[in-house]
Parts: sequence; structure tokens; C-alpha cells
Amino acid sequence: MNRTDRLTAILDLLAERGQIEVEDIVTQLGVSPATARRDLDSLAKQRLLSRTRGGATTGAVSYDLPGRYNRDDNAAAKQQIALAASSLVEPYMVVGLGGGTTSTALAQVLATRDDLNAPSNRPTLTVVTNAINIATQLAVRPNIKIMVTGGILNPRSYELVGPFTDTIMQKVALDIAFIGVNGVDPVLGPTINDEGEAQVNSLMAKRALEAYILADSSKVGKRAFATMHGFQMHNLITDSGIPAKDLKAFQDRGTNVLVAPDGTPEASDSVPEGQPGE
Repeated sequence: MNRTDRLTAILDLLAERGQIEVEDIVTQLGVSPATARRDLDSLAKQRLLSRTRGGATTGAVSYDLPGRYNRDDNAAAKQQIALAASSLVEPYMVVGLGGGTTSTALAQVLATRDDLNAPSNRPTLTVVTNAINIATQLAVRPNIKIMVTGGILNPRSYELVGPFTDTIMQKVALDIAFIGVNGVDPVLGPTINDEGEAQVNSLMAKRALEAYILADSSKVGKRAFATMHGFQMHNLITDSGIPAKDLKAFQDRGTNVLVAPDGTPEASDSVPEGQPGE
């Protein structure tokens, strides 16, 4: 488990329990007490938790999310997708993040990247999002500029949708956008359960120089209710569970598929690297 994975795992444990001890991290993650303390100190420095004697608490930071964020059978795959997506993000970019569990995992990876937390006289990253949980998660990062689109809140997903959101999205220019979806099909493309979210996702993707659909392999070949009207998918990031026939079907239709590896080697503070699937 590399450092980014550990920090993410510690935050997940903290979200579940409200507090955590060094011994818990040692037992759960199989690291030394010294490594556990260094990781807690790093997260405390980033204001993602409050250190206590022998551990940490959530402090003033809340990680409460809708139920679907806490019951995810594909969390490991989504974490690898998040790492692969993070490797495409360079400092000082303007990044669009749609809502959903995979985009939330990506936001967490970006929040712990050392190069994005280095001292700077201007924002090291600008994030445009319609997901208020992602905005809250990144708000504690002083180097990250956050723009929330506005709109009507969908309480099931924490996403802002509607005509106000559409109006704001027309006024931004993004370097790169990452869009989480409920299904992705080689012919129909990405689909979403909620038509309002599908509209926002489509606008966000079209405002970016490059747009990437994020979908773990359990969503490949699945179709949800609403399409991303007017958007043509060129890039997909998924995990290694994608069947070979589906991978070929996407590639035959001109979609560049980046398959996130099962794991990444141990590295201290390096930015994870993703490789396009062949």
C-alpha cells in the first residue's frame, strides 16, 4: 500500500469511527507505529483531522455523506481509477469534477498530493464542481480554489442541478473534466440515473479540453435512465475487471480506454501514474 492509499484509508477509518488510534492504523493497515504517526501528522498539517494523544479525531471536519458513499462494494476499484485519473492532473489546471463516489475518491487523492499542497502565491489547482460534498472536502485545502456551480440540491447525491447550474457552466473553461456515471455502453455511451445530473455532466464535459468518463467495471455494459445528450465519449477510465470483449468494443468505436492497474508500487509522495489500456 502506497502513501496515498494509506492516507485515504486512514480518512475512511476516521469517517466510520469519528476517532482513531495509532494502534488501529497499525492493525488495519499493517504499518509501523512510526509510519502511522507520520501519516496522522501529515493529515493534521493538511487540516483533514485533529491530532490527539495517541491518535486523531475528525475535529470540525465532517465526512458524513449519503448512504451510497458508505456502502460501496467496488471501493478498491474506484480508488485505483482515482489514482489513474489523478496522474492526468497537472498543477495549475482548471479541473471539472462531477459528483459520485468515484469522483469523490479522486477529490480525496488530489487533496493529499504533495505537489498540490506545496507553498504557492496562487492556487495550485482550480476545481469546478456541482457536488457539495466534494467542495466541502476540498475547502480545507488552502491551495485549491473551489467554484461551486449553484443550483438545486439533489439530496440523494449531494449534486446541484437545474437551470441555474446550466447557466454557470456556460461561463467556465476547463482544462480537464472527470465525470462519474451509473452506466457506460460502447454504443449508447455514458448514462446517469438522474436526468438533471446527466445534463450537468454533459455541459461540464463539453466545457473541457479533455473529458474522461470514470466508471468501474461493474458499470460497463450497463444502461441507466438518462444519456449525456450532445456529448461524444472519447476517453474512459475503468479498472482491470473490464472484460476483454468490452474493452475491444470501446476501442473499436474510437474510445481511448485507460485501464487503472490493480495496485501501485510503494512510493513516498510521488504522483501516481496511469497507463492507457491496449
